[in-house]
Amino acid sequence: MNNLILSLKYRPQSLDKVVGQKYIVMAIKNSLDMKYINHIWLFSGSYGVGKTSIARILAKSLNCKIKISYKPCRKCVNCIKIEKNNFIDVIEIDGASKTKIEDIKDLLDNIKYLPIIGRFKIYIIDEVHMLSKYSFNALLKILENPPSHIIFILATTDPQKIPETVLSRCLHFYLNKISNYEINKSIVKILKKEKIIFEKKAILSLSNFANGSMRDALNLTDQAIILGKKKILNSNVNKMLGLIDIENSLILLEYIFYKKYEKTINLIKNISTKNINWNLFIYDIINIIHQIYLCKFNIIIKKNHKYYIYYDRIKNLSNLTSLEEIKLYYKILIKGTKNLYLAPNLYIGFEMIILEILTINNKNII
Repeated sequence: MNNLILSLKYRPQSLDKVVGQKYIVMAIKNSLDMKYINHIWLFSGSYGVGKTSIARILAKSLNCKIKISYKPCRKCVNCIKIEKNNFIDVIEIDGASKTKIEDIKDLLDNIKYLPIIGRFKIYIIDEVHMLSKYSFNALLKILENPPSHIIFILATTDPQKIPETVLSRCLHFYLNKISNYEINKSIVKILKKEKIIFEKKAILSLSNFANGSMRDALNLTDQAIILGKKKILNSNVNKMLGLIDIENSLILLEYIFYKKYEKTINLIKNISTKNINWNLFIYDIINIIHQIYLCKFNIIIKKNHKYYIYYDRIKNLSNLTSLEEIKLYYKILIKGTKNLYLAPNLYIGFEMIILEILTINNKNII
């Protein structure tokens, strides 16, 4: 493993390497194969799902010296320079820092010039929604009738802030959050290539915590590698992320369902001595409640699901209570997540949520 961080080292350089965006990749491939070249592309979606990576791959595909193809050669001068981010005809602009009308006017002044080396002059504008109203108005004049040698590739995390007049002129692709399964599979593949020792449960936790962002997942993996000195251990990852093992969440629910109230409170007290993320602890409990609810309808947990190995215990819990009580627990937990930060501290806030459930669970408690 070299010193380059994983999110940079394993940034996709071809559409085949893009993770979790199957249908968008297919659409772009078809577009390039058919030589259906739109002059204004828009990629939207949350952070770390591949917007700018796809934009750069598209720029490379359009300017590859060999031909326009969804599979650029990556060997010609154009491909190499685009990958190194120093190709003169691919201009990247950060919309967050270039919000002034003067910045867009400079861009528009240069648009009339033909590309120097490439087939197209390509402008990649990241976080395009950050442009000012006046900048959008100026840009719109070009977008209405772009020159044949110009291509705009726009990227944003917030397409709703882009004026309709601009949106209507874009070929718009919405990138979904990447599934935990896809993230997990990619990280495992990378770690095996890097010869990093890891525990499967640790990678599952990293994948879940990344919230659909491949970039965040790789950055977290880098942290875990450093923390464990090239070993990714579940205990280290839990400490790093402030996570409680699923086992603890399940035991807590077992104590609640089996009406072992003193043990419930003692478990929360013991957990409070650790550096944990209380919000994530609640979400984990909510996820188990969800699985308990599904068990009521005889829906079996899939083998690749993180709760699969706990199915028998979850099924047992589903037999101990009614659908109405499960729904009530769920509502209390969801409401509790919203009010958690209003408590004097998170420990008290969490404990009060559980005490409310215990009150429902035992109607004799006053």
